[in-house]
Amino acid sequence: MSALARPTHGRMIGGVCAALARRFGTSATTMRVIFLLSCLLPGPQFLLYIALWILLPSEDKTRTAW
Repeated sequence: MSALARPTHGRMIGGVCAALARRFGTSATTMRVIFLLSCLLPGPQFLLYIALWILLPSEDKTRTAW
């Protein structure tokens, strides 16, 4: 598994689904569909997405830090 960072390429809004897809070894489209389906259930999905958007570093920032 790779480090959890939002990619600079292949992101739609914030890159959270693309980062999670890369981390768990699935496609970004699959992760986006799972997220959209989870929005049909009650819960704080949007707040979690926004929190991950803020907390996850961008891939270009993690590259320059190494």
